[in-house]
Amino acid sequence: MTTQVFGHKSPDTDSTGSPIIWAWYLTHIRGEAATPVLLGEPNTEAAFMLSHWNLDKPEIIGDVAEGAPVFIVDTNNPAELPASINKADIRGIIDHHKLVGGLETKGPIEIRMEPLACTATIMHKIIGDDLSQAPRGIKGAMLTCILSDTLEFRSPTTTDEDKAIALSLATELGIDIATFAAEMFAAKSDVSSFSDAELLRMDSKEYTVDGKEFRVSVLETTAPKIVLDRKDSLMASMVDVAAEDGADQVLLFVVDILNEEATLLVPNDLVKTVAEKSFGVIVTGDTVVLPGVMSRKKQIIPFLKV
Repeated sequence: MTTQVFGHKSPDTDSTGSPIIWAWYLTHIRGEAATPVLLGEPNTEAAFMLSHWNLDKPEIIGDVAEGAPVFIVDTNNPAELPASINKADIRGIIDHHKLVGGLETKGPIEIRMEPLACTATIMHKIIGDDLSQAPRGIKGAMLTCILSDTLEFRSPTTTDEDKAIALSLATELGIDIATFAAEMFAAKSDVSSFSDAELLRMDSKEYTVDGKEFRVSVLETTAPKIVLDRKDSLMASMVDVAAEDGADQVLLFVVDILNEEATLLVPNDLVKTVAEKSFGVIVTGDTVVLPGVMSRKKQIIPFLKV
């Protein structure tokens, strides 16, 4: 059977590109039939990557079949995976997030987890010299994933390995990183066609903090005003999105890539309390700016308090 390779729900660039990269490696280097799939529509930056490198958009699936072989990348969290994931035959995991627990496998599996900024960086290390056989699009996807997850090396999650591999790929591909990253971020910032609910779920993950269920959403942009001009309708939509998704509250952080800061929308007293306890700020209105905050994984989630 063909192995399905996928990342998390609400696929960003890494969760779109890494399944494509790894399916290519499994199929063409290891000789194991594999295909990339997605657990939702890719975001605008991921769509830009597919178009720029002439890559086919993977099929979008809603669930996995019992016993179906699968390979998970860019997550190990059951909440971000298909409902039937533990009925599938999980063959491996490649990830750069903390170990959550809750996945069940049919037997011993291949696992590679490293404290790097991007799953594609780990894949580059695994593939090694065999990457010379990869088509330009696979290498381009790797570069795009790394630049996305590191925010062009601005994110505190960036490591020397992420940066060195990205610079090497850019040189090989003849890509000017600053120019290419600007195009990527412009694509990411174009959210005009999305509804409020779609924006709140676009780059969003579920976390439990002190007994409260939060949907923690991040919008990374070079044009934060476009999002913040919609703050009233976004805050109103948080009520329905939270109810539909079984959360107590949606937390929306608008990350200004160029100014390296995040703005948290504060629709009520619960979020005001979270902001003040978590980040040591005083909230006086319906937004609060958090200087230097760029990473959900490193600078938001570990500090959330109620």
